[in-house]
Amino acid sequence: MPQTLWFLLLPGFSMMGLMSAIEPLRVANRFRGELYRWRLLSLDGAAVAGSNGMSLNVDGALDVPAAGDTLFVVAGFEPLASFDARLAHWLHRIEREGVLLGAIDTGSFVLAEAGLFAGQRLTLHWEAIEAFQERYPRLGATQELFEIDDRRITSAGGTASLDLMLTLIGRDHGEALAVAVSEQFVLGRIRSRQDHQRMQIASRYAVHNKKLVQVIGEMERQSEQPLSSQQLAELIRVTPRQLERLFRQHLNETPSNFYLALRLDKARQLLRQTDMSVLEVGVACGFESSSYFSRCYRARFATCPSQDRHEHSTASA
Repeated sequence: MPQTLWFLLLPGFSMMGLMSAIEPLRVANRFRGELYRWRLLSLDGAAVAGSNGMSLNVDGALDVPAAGDTLFVVAGFEPLASFDARLAHWLHRIEREGVLLGAIDTGSFVLAEAGLFAGQRLTLHWEAIEAFQERYPRLGATQELFEIDDRRITSAGGTASLDLMLTLIGRDHGEALAVAVSEQFVLGRIRSRQDHQRMQIASRYAVHNKKLVQVIGEMERQSEQPLSSQQLAELIRVTPRQLERLFRQHLNETPSNFYLALRLDKARQLLRQTDMSVLEVGVACGFESSSYFSRCYRARFATCPSQDRHEHSTASA
């Protein structure tokens, strides 16, 4: 019997994440007959618009998949905007009836809000991980491309959904079929889940000095309680003056300004992807004074935190 995969599309869903999940199934069917079927759902059965503005017609509203089927919640920006008790109840119901639950892109927010993670590994788009961890501190989101764990399957979205489906195809129908499907998409290789979502620091900033890469990584990890230049220098066993020279030479920036920019970028993500107050966001990004946070934010983004959040929400709507 063909395996049926259901995709619940929430408003603003990731079109790339969805298509990267469905297309490998289509190609697998082309090679081996009807191995897979897929159905699209929306909350009300009406067409739903993705984050790119394109709308897709769906097959129904909150239908009930059969036991053994898989349902993926596909989301994008503001994944909880459409979350309510009705959706949570429906997810719990189908989970009790034997449906395997999954999430694509930021769909993990919906499963987490419904209380449907119980120690399983999970992932989501890297840009939303900070916001996810702030909202659900007891749930550990990984940086992997995808996670296949006990009764839960999650993908970071984008092309990671392609790698996820190729892995599932290989597991269910043999590696040869997975390779044949991947070649149809002109892929050099099938990435494993351990491949990280983001480019490594050296590639992102075009720097290859090992000490500089190490200290930038530490800055990214220590945003809530920023380290002093002295502490950063000690971590890589250089003097503060040598640390300054490294940043000037390779990034044409001071360590303190670079660090501040990282924290402000994180603050912008939290403002746009969570309902944390401006004060809470500032504290989470290492700003003890709300006025100082607002001044720094305005200097970097030419708008104050609250206004930026409002404008972003209006644009998304």
